[in-house]
Amino acid sequence: MTDPLGNLSTRLSALSPVDGRYAAACEPLRAIASEAALIRYRVSVEAQWFRFLAGDLRLPELAHTPASVLARAAALAVRGDADEAPAVKAHEIRINHDVKAIEYYLRDQLKQAGATDPQLEFVHFGCTSEDINNLSYALMLKTARDAILIPALTRLADWLRTQAHQHAGLAMLARTHGQVATPTTLGKEFANVGARLSRALGALQAIEPLGKMNGAVGNFNAHVIAYPDVDWRTASARFVSGLGLSPNPYTIQIEPHDWIAEYCDGLARINTLLIDFARDNWGYVSLGYFKQKLIAGEVGSSTMPHKINPIDFENAEGNLGIANALLRHFAEKLPISRWQRDLTDSTVLRNVGVALAHSLLAYMSLERGLARIEPDLGRMAADLNDNWEVLGEAVQTVMRRYGVANAYERLKALTRGTRVTPEGLHELIDSLEVPEEARARLKALTPATYTGLAAALAADAP
Repeated sequence: MTDPLGNLSTRLSALSPVDGRYAAACEPLRAIASEAALIRYRVSVEAQWFRFLAGDLRLPELAHTPASVLARAAALAVRGDADEAPAVKAHEIRINHDVKAIEYYLRDQLKQAGATDPQLEFVHFGCTSEDINNLSYALMLKTARDAILIPALTRLADWLRTQAHQHAGLAMLARTHGQVATPTTLGKEFANVGARLSRALGALQAIEPLGKMNGAVGNFNAHVIAYPDVDWRTASARFVSGLGLSPNPYTIQIEPHDWIAEYCDGLARINTLLIDFARDNWGYVSLGYFKQKLIAGEVGSSTMPHKINPIDFENAEGNLGIANALLRHFAEKLPISRWQRDLTDSTVLRNVGVALAHSLLAYMSLERGLARIEPDLGRMAADLNDNWEVLGEAVQTVMRRYGVANAYERLKALTRGTRVTPEGLHELIDSLEVPEEARARLKALTPATYTGLAAALAADAP
């Protein structure tokens, strides 16, 4: 396996597991949410703004910009050189400002392509750092959602739908409060999670990434004083929309990050329901409802050689918890800024990739865990047959229909805290003052057939 960080010693010395132990698994996100990726987005936004001023707005001072310069700006907008990030960092080390370093790098590149000094003054024209930053992070989060997170979550949703249909009629005991309860089917349980995930996925996909390009405090002050005849509001909206983002016309120095809070809340909501799912699967492995496939050569315990531990569900739960701790902090902190701007959002935003990485690790762990399990039909059937008391609900509900007095209390006396046999239950049913048809229907019932509409609901899972 190729080490994405270059060598093993680098991975072993990484402070974060997402760049160490889990570096290979997190590789898809590295091109989207790393610092090098952030630099790439910033260079792209700066280059596209220069092209917009020259090409869309046709500012007279840029009318004679050489084609080579515009071509270089176009290339920088869509791709970077191998030394792009190191070159930008070299500027940053010298001046101690990350976004100004982007401007200087772009100036260097356009100057090499033939731009004059007056033309170079339009790099970062009218911009505050946050005009570049907010658009760059919006592109980062949008790309991560659409290219990485949604596909991974869609695979989970597809698995749930397939399993819901496949096991629609496979009866199993439900458990409420950890105790045996009215039977359901395995397919219906998968359908329940699938419905929740699909709804939450739709909400995450519907969130609009917003962006702004309106200057130091959101009023186009510098733009208007330099070019009072330009319709800057329309121009800004056109530029932001051209990036694939929705314009936010009302901001302070920063785009207020409310949409990022929605994004983080939406992702955390998905992660929360997947924690629930991971714990349930863990529990079903513990009950013996799920068997885990043996992987040759794998060690389950350093001292107990018989064990096949549900580690993938445990890893998923742990990573989802870490991700949500960060996502909840982002959602609560990022929309808050003292007056028109403070810098606390800057250091917080640098960690969004960490939250996304832990989420991705969890989704991958869930996929591995789900690929290893299969229902133990014998164990599930035996559990149903050992718990005839769960039919107490059915009997007392039919008794209620036909006006039999104290139906609930009679079944409570028979079933609560005791083992009920088929014979004992049938003896009670024979004594009931209900129509013979109802009595026959109750006596034909078993725990495995008392599943209501679970099979139909699971089979219809969209």
